[in-house]
Amino acid sequence: MNKIEQAVDNFHTGFNCAQAILGSYADRFGLECETAFRIAAGFGGGMRMGSVCGAVTGAYMVLGLKFGSSVAHDKKSKADTYEQVTDFTARFQAARGSVMCKDLLGCDISSPEGYQQARQNDLFNTVCPRMVQTAAEIIEDLFAENSKY
Repeated sequence: MNKIEQAVDNFHTGFNCAQAILGSYADRFGLECETAFRIAAGFGGGMRMGSVCGAVTGAYMVLGLKFGSSVAHDKKSKADTYEQVTDFTARFQAARGSVMCKDLLGCDISSPEGYQQARQNDLFNTVCPRMVQTAAEIIEDLFAENSKY
């Protein structure tokens, strides 16, 4: 199973969108899957505020693992990471129209009414897996284009 399929499978297994993304890439960076799932646990559903989609925030975490630095004053890695995040965001917006959960779902799941609307319209099973897939596809493209890292 490739990383894209693994991410979608993680989501269908019951992990949120951020967990699905970060969990599928964890092993590539020596991170235990359980730890990755725990780190990303609070980011699903736009951090429960309808804000930035969890698949996007999970992707940002993966990009940080790939391009980021653990050295405080490493300006090059910081710039590289921000460049990748900006590129990812532009590609995701171009593909899906927004990075905001409430825009992608067409309702704000931070409200009881919006959450009920999402459940009634089966959005968590129809829309969200496509967002996870798109995020993973873009990550794979970025990694392929930046194979020097």
